[in-house]
Amino acid sequence: MVKKLIISAMLIAASGGGWANQDPTAPLGWKKPVAESKAKSRVKQYRLPTLNSIVCQSSTECIATLNNRIVEQGALFNGYRVVRINSEFVTLKRGDRQWKLALFGLNVKK
Repeated sequence: MVKKLIISAMLIAASGGGWANQDPTAPLGWKKPVAESKAKSRVKQYRLPTLNSIVCQSSTECIATLNNRIVEQGALFNGYRVVRINSEFVTLKRGDRQWKLALFGLNVKK
């Protein structure tokens, strides 16, 4: 009797290893997807900066504050080139695209 108990315990222990390789909560017939060996290269995304202020004086060129940092015309800021700064807007460029950042919208309500 003890011999049968020991043999059955060894059989259960030996067969239990195959169950460990399978997720018991997975749907029937589901197989884990094979991971790709090559990692996909991600293109770096730059968020468009927020224009905080523009300061223009008659004796010097205009400067702007983008994301609470002072920038001048021609400067590189977070992947964008500051192309132009005037009293109403700042023009940014990256690659072949351009953006005009204005301080205020046209529809200002009082």
